[in-house]
Amino acid sequence: MADDDLWRMLYEIDNMPYGPGQIAALEQLLRRADVSEDRHLAFAARITGTTAYVYGGEPAKSFVTFSWCLAEYDRDPQPYHQRYTHQLLWFFKYMVTAMLKFPELPLDRTYAVLDDMERRYRESGHTLQAVYKHRYLVAAHLGAEVEAAEWYRRWMTTPRDALSDCAGCDPTTQVEHLAGTGRHDEAVALAEPVLAGRLSCTEQPQAILTALLTPYRETGRADAARNAHREAYRRLRGRLADLWEISDHIEFCTVTGNEARALELVERHLDWLDRAPTPAAAMHFAAAASAALRQVPAELAVHRRAAGDRAAADVPAGVLADELAGTATALAERFDARNGTAHQSGLIARRLAAGPVGEHLPLSASLRRRPVPAQRGGAAVPGGSGSTPAPDGGTASATPAPVTVPAQAGADELLALADECWRTHRRDGLVAVLRAFDERYGDAELPAGTRAWRLELRAGELSEQDGDEVGVAIEANRAALAAWRKVPDPLRAQVVAGRLGTLLCTTEEGAEEGLALARESAEHLAEHGDRRERAAAWDRLAVAHVHRGQWSDALDALDRATAGADVDPWLAGRVALHRTHVLEQLERADEFREAAAHARRLTRELGDGEMLTAACLAHARSADDPAEAVTACDEALAAALAAARLPVRVTRGRALLAADRAAEAVEDLAEAVTLCVEQGLPGDALLRWELANAYRLAGRLGEAAEVAEEAVLGLDRAGAQAEADRCRHLLAGIYQGLGEIDPALALLEQLAENLDGPDNLPHRAQVLEEAGGILYDADRDAVAAQKFAAAAAAYRLAGHPVDELRARRRELLALHWSGDLPAAAAAIERVDEAAGTLAGLPDEPPVVTYERAMAADAVARVLTAEDRVTAALDRVTGLPERLRSIEAFGEAAQVEVFTGELLLRDGRPEEAERLLRPVLGGLPSGSRPAAQAAWLLARALDDQGRPAEAAKIRAEHGIEED
Repeated sequence: MADDDLWRMLYEIDNMPYGPGQIAALEQLLRRADVSEDRHLAFAARITGTTAYVYGGEPAKSFVTFSWCLAEYDRDPQPYHQRYTHQLLWFFKYMVTAMLKFPELPLDRTYAVLDDMERRYRESGHTLQAVYKHRYLVAAHLGAEVEAAEWYRRWMTTPRDALSDCAGCDPTTQVEHLAGTGRHDEAVALAEPVLAGRLSCTEQPQAILTALLTPYRETGRADAARNAHREAYRRLRGRLADLWEISDHIEFCTVTGNEARALELVERHLDWLDRAPTPAAAMHFAAAASAALRQVPAELAVHRRAAGDRAAADVPAGVLADELAGTATALAERFDARNGTAHQSGLIARRLAAGPVGEHLPLSASLRRRPVPAQRGGAAVPGGSGSTPAPDGGTASATPAPVTVPAQAGADELLALADECWRTHRRDGLVAVLRAFDERYGDAELPAGTRAWRLELRAGELSEQDGDEVGVAIEANRAALAAWRKVPDPLRAQVVAGRLGTLLCTTEEGAEEGLALARESAEHLAEHGDRRERAAAWDRLAVAHVHRGQWSDALDALDRATAGADVDPWLAGRVALHRTHVLEQLERADEFREAAAHARRLTRELGDGEMLTAACLAHARSADDPAEAVTACDEALAAALAAARLPVRVTRGRALLAADRAAEAVEDLAEAVTLCVEQGLPGDALLRWELANAYRLAGRLGEAAEVAEEAVLGLDRAGAQAEADRCRHLLAGIYQGLGEIDPALALLEQLAENLDGPDNLPHRAQVLEEAGGILYDADRDAVAAQKFAAAAAAYRLAGHPVDELRARRRELLALHWSGDLPAAAAAIERVDEAAGTLAGLPDEPPVVTYERAMAADAVARVLTAEDRVTAALDRVTGLPERLRSIEAFGEAAQVEVFTGELLLRDGRPEEAERLLRPVLGGLPSGSRPAAQAAWLLARALDDQGRPAEAAKIRAEHGIEED
């Protein structure tokens, strides 16, 4: 590789974001530079490398590059060295700070570097302000309070100069000093003017905001503390080099009572501990993480990614807390052994003991209260709450209507009252009446029918259970069925058989038997039962079919049930609800909408909160008008019991989003996340994904990023790869909106890697093209061209020729603007090849017309840069007409303006004037295309010897003559 190429490579590396990618590219360059024997390049590369290692999370390597540069600088001074003198002197500060963070480096070596730093600063005519600051840092690290105070005084009283830390970093250390001595009001006062100014340092404003977390909290500035945490952590979260600062945010979450958020941060960064930038950062992170883990249930599983020989695993929080405490304590002991003090062990002991202090300070953008972290499950979308199956196979509500138990009621009277409570969804009444029955008649000799009836109602008590308890309810129904058969009472036996059948259909092993029982029950009661019993039997059979996913059969049974359900309003309400559910699954939209409205009317008349909630939610889901859906959700929210509010909040949030009311949707979806976490249900990660999108649509991008990051973490943990990748895509767009280009690109790179299968080619191509677009907008054109080329190749393999042409066109333009004209010229052939595959299509679609026209325009611009004006004119001929044929009027005008420029370059000013005058008349006054057209028209007039007319055009459009 030629030296010029290596220097170009160094320039590109210097403009890369800090991190593993930059370091890998740098180390490759260092090897090539040493082989090339270009001493200047080797020196410059190591200067760049020193900064790259410090901010990229590998400061230990900076010792080597700095020492090499310093020795080279002293051994054989060269003219080019003078260019780097300031940086070398500045790097002394990096060295002193970093050396304190490695306990294996003796203190006397740090002092020697400090002494050398002081000597060189004096010899170069600089003040010792920065030297005193770093002597203070050493003393503070040792816990030498008197010595630290003296160096702090000297630092504060020595004039600043060009080697002083920036206007944000010096105050950051001052804030840390004041906070460490309990002077929190002074710390805030000192920082306010700094934060009001412009902070553009790599470390700011996140460093000073992190330093202010404790002063803000201690002085009661809750909003400032919350905002400082969110803003600073958002900037820190992607930088391994800032692991120590991230530990400060974990501790802040712990002491403010935000256990769930602290846990999220620990899980997100836990694997960073395996590659911590320094032992000091590892020590502080381990201590803060251990304290955070002590605040959650010890058995809670915390996911830890694989590292080295250690496999990925879910580790109990208590076990992990102990492990991390051991790590932190052992590191503190190593530092103290090096330092000859106990100061670091004291610091770490205090961090390990951190817990909630004072009032809870809500921090999370996704949680509205302070839920205790529960064991997290998978990524299933959370549904409704548990419910009590009604006697006819429906869903009963726990309506708290009071039930009076008659003091003198007989056994059958009590059972009849219990049966009525069950039928009308009065769960508390059912339990109370049956308790009274058992107390009065539990040991009495009773008729066989009474005993069978009591067994039947016992099955009703148990039939609300799920999971392992379903088996208990099934056995209770079997006992009741056997009892009624023994009485004998075939009618009651068939009622119980139908209920048993619906329960069996909820299990895989009993489904066949259950469906047969439910069908036999329906057929028997259709022939021998009264009108209500017939309707209830068909409803039970419908529920059995629903459990098996047999939607058409369920609808047939419900149609039969509907015919007789009107004799009992409670049964009619249940049948109507079941019918809405089945019609929704069958995607029969019009019937679903009508059925949901009917169910809502029926359940409203009953006054049952749970049934009305279910009907309102169905109405909301069926509504075409989002405003109507919101209204239905409002009614559901008013009627819903506490356990049923989660699906209402989710549905209302989605309806508000559909109604373009994102700001309101945020509140519902945040409440839904909170309820989901409080109830320990799976699905909070998916809800956070929806909440992140709501924040994005509401323009609250910082909170959108925070919540989307939580969602990605949760979806990854649940193994929901596809959903996690879709959320990453959303997060990349949010980062782009925040101007955080490099994190956005990193996510898109990860997505492109994940979408590596042949079925994912179109999506992979889209992600690559988006990455190219971000780079192009950031004027990183050479790298953008590479992304566009990769996207085009993927589109081609996927069989998407129009997309391929667009990507090739964008690749061409990126190469053109990168200044690599030979590469751009070579890309013309690829553009032509892609355009050629779309030529000659019958009834050419507008999108093809557009892409072929814009590709020709792009090629013409590259040809123009090569001074091939005639060839460029050939390319644009006819393009405006083709673009207007598909109503792309703005693009047509741009091509015409460009054509006017080409005519001028070709020495044809008259033709340029004839073209540009009508174009200018059709462009919006004051627009950039109009200004460009006016400038070209004035040139055309000048070229024809008509300066007065040219001057008039310039004056009319406010254009300078040159």
